[in-house]
Amino acid sequence: MAAKAANEKRAEIMLCWERALWARGITRVAGIDEAGRGPLAGPVVAAAVIMPREFFHPRVDDSKKIRAPLRAELAAMIQKEAVSVGIGVVDHEVIDRVNILNATFEAMHRAVKNLSVTPDFLLVDGNRFRGCDIPFVTIVGGDACCFSIAAASIIAKVTRDRIMEEYDARYPAYGFARHKGYATRAHRAAILRHGLCAIHRRSFTRKLVAELLDDQSINIREGIAGRDHRPAAP
Repeated sequence: MAAKAANEKRAEIMLCWERALWARGITRVAGIDEAGRGPLAGPVVAAAVIMPREFFHPRVDDSKKIRAPLRAELAAMIQKEAVSVGIGVVDHEVIDRVNILNATFEAMHRAVKNLSVTPDFLLVDGNRFRGCDIPFVTIVGGDACCFSIAAASIIAKVTRDRIMEEYDARYPAYGFARHKGYATRAHRAAILRHGLCAIHRRSFTRKLVAELLDDQSINIREGIAGRDHRPAAP
């Protein structure tokens, strides 16, 4: 009984945004979140998820709070149960060209376009969003307090992690399967040792290189890993 009461209480919190919209007759509510804004390498990935009305799973949460094996299980469950899931991937070259904020918006727009049904309303994680003709609201920390956004955060994270694991096979010197492109000590050391590979974000690594190196004594090499082989987007 205690576990049931706890799950009901959590559902009350996590579904509050969706229930407010459903009560207004807005049925197709999509949660949107991204993964990969901060890394030094690889794409930014966004997901849009429309779940059935009143569907709830107590273990769906902010993807950063969930260990990788459970994230993968939950991602499979979400894919199975969702009304629709859309994914948007924007690569490192676009990030360098338009900046990470605009690239994140573009990934979110692609995710919405890749839904099989058009949503009536968007619940977007964060405090900024633009360029969409569908009504939306931004929710700071939405992946921890809104079920649809939490579901999207899991899909986005699992999708991006798998992309970075594919890149690890192509550029094994950098350890992408472990750190997923984030600026860990091991990743920074690999950049110092091997230079930049094809999927590094130059707009991100330029400052890092300036911080790590004495430009008069060491020269960072670019593109030493050869051609940029991109895994196919899921």
